[in-house]
Amino acid sequence: MNVTRCDIPGLLILQPKVFGDSRGYFVETWNRRRYEEIGLGADFVQDNLSFSSQGILRGLHFQNPNPQGKLLQVLQGEVYDVAVDLRRSSPTFGSWHAVLLSSENKLQFFIPAGFAHGFQVTSPSALFHYKCDAFYSPKDEAALAWDDPQLSIPWPIPTPSLSAKDAKGMRLSDIPEELLFP
Repeated sequence: MNVTRCDIPGLLILQPKVFGDSRGYFVETWNRRRYEEIGLGADFVQDNLSFSSQGILRGLHFQNPNPQGKLLQVLQGEVYDVAVDLRRSSPTFGSWHAVLLSSENKLQFFIPAGFAHGFQVTSPSALFHYKCDAFYSPKDEAALAWDDPQLSIPWPIPTPSLSAKDAKGMRLSDIPEELLFP
């Protein structure tokens, strides 16, 4: 497996080995021992699937307390995936990193706790899978504004389709201190 460490500490882009021939392919998407060898010793407790149409933007979500680390991959289609550092003491606080995840490139993106996460579907539809190292806690969830000018994220589709909750995301400068991560 190839591992790329991003400029923001903690973010990893993983390229699992793919074994393919004329019949199709095989890829191991999780193996605790192999992932521990690269420093990803997460204890995943929940798996999620999300299916969305082109232009849908989900996020930028985070939970605090009870933050979640996530291992992400696209099973069908393509998404523009973004992580924003919300760790107050981090030298990269407020910085973001984006990666194109697709069923073609089979990349995985690991986002540890302390980040907001969101994605936009760039293909006609996408089936998105993520493993989480903490349970979903609706009472602790918040949303960072996808279009916060302080972040200036260049979303591929400038007029996305949003949920009512995501349309009301907070700007980074308006997030209460207690919702940020140490």
